[in-house]
Amino acid sequence: MSDDLQPKLFRLGEKALVLDCASLSGSSTKLEIQRQIWHIGDRCRASGDFDDIVPGNNNLTLFFKDSKKISFWSNQINTLWTNERVQDKPGKLIQIPVQYGGEYGPDLNAVAEYHKLTPQEVIAIHTSAQYNVLFLGFQPGFPYLDGLDKRLFTPRLATPRLSIPAGSVGIGGEQTGIYPAQSPGGWQLIGRSTVSLFDNDRTQPSLLSPGDTVQFIDIESLDEVEEAKSEVPR
Repeated sequence: MSDDLQPKLFRLGEKALVLDCASLSGSSTKLEIQRQIWHIGDRCRASGDFDDIVPGNNNLTLFFKDSKKISFWSNQINTLWTNERVQDKPGKLIQIPVQYGGEYGPDLNAVAEYHKLTPQEVIAIHTSAQYNVLFLGFQPGFPYLDGLDKRLFTPRLATPRLSIPAGSVGIGGEQTGIYPAQSPGGWQLIGRSTVSLFDNDRTQPSLLSPGDTVQFIDIESLDEVEEAKSEVPR
């Protein structure tokens, strides 16, 4: 990332600061920008000066314990952005089994028709990628994923559904994702998983964190592998 490109910093109320990187999106990839955001967020978190640190899409919002620290951190953030070389953020690879199509993925056939593909080709493309978790938002544990194949970019529904079941896997524009909880939504639903993405009773409530990698696995493919194994003479 070029050193002469700086994000914007602005105040949000009396005790918050926003790092806005939207102007850099034409010069760097989403992942490069998010890695820089994660790095600065980690540095801020280690200081103990903040009540909350919220990474978003091309932005980072910092809520200060003491507003007197804002001037110091404004200078510090600019220095960190310019001078520190960001390493890849270590993350987990999480495989999420998905039941595609049918009642679990009511829009799979429509997505296939839109792209002149078969439903199985859509599944094959969707499961072939590993997706980077850029940030969490919309609802607790909802991952915004980078890496959807361009062949599956699909417009959102013209009329959003009033209720989408938890675990639904969908495509909305250039993104794919999975709903941690039941909610309204306008994404094209292609499958559903029983994996719990958010549970308040867990030590770490959210299964996924920024920097993790997600791969969707077709449950039917897993079943076929298991059946093949069971037919092998022992």
